[in-house]
Amino acid sequence: MGKLKTKRGVAKRFKLTKKGKVKYSPGGKSHLASSKKTSKIRQLRKRRALSGEKEVRFIKSMLPYG
Repeated sequence: MGKLKTKRGVAKRFKLTKKGKVKYSPGGKSHLASSKKTSKIRQLRKRRALSGEKEVRFIKSMLPYG
């Protein structure tokens, strides 16, 4: 059986933790930042974990060797 292909766009945006959770960096901080509160920009720096079970399964299927 051949190798499975990884979706490169997904690999750039999502990472898997050791326990199998999917973490990502939220968007919305690259431009128009002057109108956003400083606390909001600070919160957007942190990585978040994907919570929906259906989305997690879908992302993991696109990262076969995650």
